[in-house]
Amino acid sequence: MQQEINKTLEILKNGGLILYPTDTVWGIGCDATNEEAVKKIYKLKQRTDSKALICLVANDAMLERHIEKVPDLAYDIMDLATKPTTIIYDNPKGVAKNLIAEDNTLAIRIASDKFCKYLITNFKKPIVSTSANISDQPTPRNRNEISSVILKGVDYIVNLQTEQNFGSPSSIIKLSNNGKVKVIRE
Repeated sequence: MQQEINKTLEILKNGGLILYPTDTVWGIGCDATNEEAVKKIYKLKQRTDSKALICLVANDAMLERHIEKVPDLAYDIMDLATKPTTIIYDNPKGVAKNLIAEDNTLAIRIASDKFCKYLITNFKKPIVSTSANISDQPTPRNRNEISSVILKGVDYIVNLQTEQNFGSPSSIIKLSNNGKVKVIRE
């Protein structure tokens, strides 16, 4: 696994795109602080940049570095969640501008997958995590279902011999600083 981490880190540091297994689905990723890398993902997915992407962080401390104020409720939701849960926060900071939604929010999930957690911890920055499909196409459940356009469009495919079928994408909950909670995807 260390060899895969090292190769993946090299690609991320150079602004490249990776294809990697996450705690939910196969994802396309890049350095979440690199605006040019984020542009490459939008282009590859054939997606407008008005549709925000998700970021993965390694832990609470990294989350707190990239959100102005994490609501206390976020920690309760993460502790009680029975599946990977992405939370949309107000007022992100220290990430690529084109990653931030028009309403000044950012969707972030603390990675639970061992590889992702280790990768992000070593990278010391959040990474983008978006499903490995063209926009509006079905989300692939395993590597064999990923389109050739996506496979050819990334700079590196993480090779962890993981052929399991993934479940569903994460739950998404929007937590506003004014106390409003909205379930976007269960």
